[in-house]
Amino acid sequence: MNFFKTDTTAKILFVLYIILFVVCAINPYDRADWWAENVPISAIAIALAVMYAKGIKFSPLSYILMSVLLFMHTIGGYYTFERVPFGFVTNLFGFERNHYDRVAHFTVGFYAYAIAELLYMKQLVKNKIMLFLFPVFAIGFVAMGYELIEWIFAITNGGSAGIAFLGSQGDIWDAQKDMLADTLGAIFAASLFLWRYRKIKMS
Repeated sequence: MNFFKTDTTAKILFVLYIILFVVCAINPYDRADWWAENVPISAIAIALAVMYAKGIKFSPLSYILMSVLLFMHTIGGYYTFERVPFGFVTNLFGFERNHYDRVAHFTVGFYAYAIAELLYMKQLVKNKIMLFLFPVFAIGFVAMGYELIEWIFAITNGGSAGIAFLGSQGDIWDAQKDMLADTLGAIFAASLFLWRYRKIKMS
């Protein structure tokens, strides 16, 4: 089965990300928060570009899924996540807070799709159970690590940038809900991968 056909999807998405990055770098709401939000995201984009250059390529759908977080996070870094214009969703569902950050956390889980592709391509797992579980657990670990980084940044930096980066909006369970959103996104993405390639043969 040919998972990785030559495609321009990755290049187009990378160019769009660069354009969005440049636009959102102009006069963001909080420059310190902008740096904090964009350093890890730009590192992901660069890592994917390096992998692509070295011949480690993913499917077009995988790149599309991974780009959602890059775009949403870059926009969130410009406004700060709680100030992103997301009122139509808040009003539609009657929420008491801006859930843009929660949606962005859900898209973190989309990277489970690419992880599953890589595992299958490199034949690093031997059965579909591990092909599903490993990406989900990997995203869960990343989610925990990122919440720790947010906590440390908020404590050490303080001020408006620390509060904006933490993004709890007064919710004492924000970190746990973010990690749940990450994990649910991973379950969705890993399930999507197994459904799309349900005919692959593994032990």
